[in-house]
Amino acid sequence: MSHLPSVAFVCVHNSCRSQMAEAIAKLKYRDSMSAYSAGTDLSRGINQDAIRLIKKIYDYDLAQEQSNTHINDLDSIDIVITMGCNVSCPSLQSTYRFDWGLDDPSGQGDKEFQTTIEMIEEKLRDLNKFIQENY
Repeated sequence: MSHLPSVAFVCVHNSCRSQMAEAIAKLKYRDSMSAYSAGTDLSRGINQDAIRLIKKIYDYDLAQEQSNTHINDLDSIDIVITMGCNVSCPSLQSTYRFDWGLDDPSGQGDKEFQTTIEMIEEKLRDLNKFIQENY
């Protein structure tokens, strides 16, 4: 791999799923991708349950390490992953685009968050395989 492909995890609020995906990608796949997350409506800040559970599971502090980012603040992106924001996923120019179709666990219990985190981990493994085969 000559350069690490840039991957943007995108959803409207950049508060929960996209933030968790960025964190897990940075922790587990920093040697194969440069991970970012972004959205178009940053009014919510980072979800407190996401902060708490990512800290508990990975010992990674979302509140300290990451922030809400607007998609207009991202430079050139190789792969855009929309998280499954239904009607109006933000659009961002990229070489590849995938939609992960993840339900938003915001406002639900830890069990729903854990399920979402496990799905993100599984999809990141698949994404890493795709990157190995295509970059």
